[in-house]
Amino acid sequence: QVQLVESGGGLVQAGGSLRLSCAASGRTFSSYAMGWFRQAPGKEREFVAAISRSGGSTYYADSVKGRFTISRDNAKNTVYLQMNSLKPGDTAVYYCAATFGGVVVAPGGMDYWGKGTLVTVSS
Repeated sequence: QVQLVESGGGLVQAGGSLRLSCAASGRTFSSYAMGWFRQAPGKEREFVAAISRSGGSTYYADSVKGRFTISRDNAKNTVYLQMNSLKPGDTAVYYCAATFGGVVVAPGGMDYWGKGTLVTVSS
């Protein structure tokens, strides 16, 4: 069982930056590939970024490539999402998720989810 708690969301102006954090419980954090997903009002949950168990491989949605960076610290059981050059279209609830083993980019393939943190980007 893995429990995930996101933090770092908030209100930011377009062009600004935020860093999201996701703290995981348990001793086997390094056994899980991690991902960030987001869901805007009235839209389906979508993939944002993912990182392999070791942190050696990362994956991004085209919409955030070059602006967002995912990273992890296995010693701290934490995964991060650095978000730069934010746009109003990035407004959403951002969720951290974990899957045992290899990277998964489909929301349905994740095993554990946090409750989300709201990011609002004003124009």
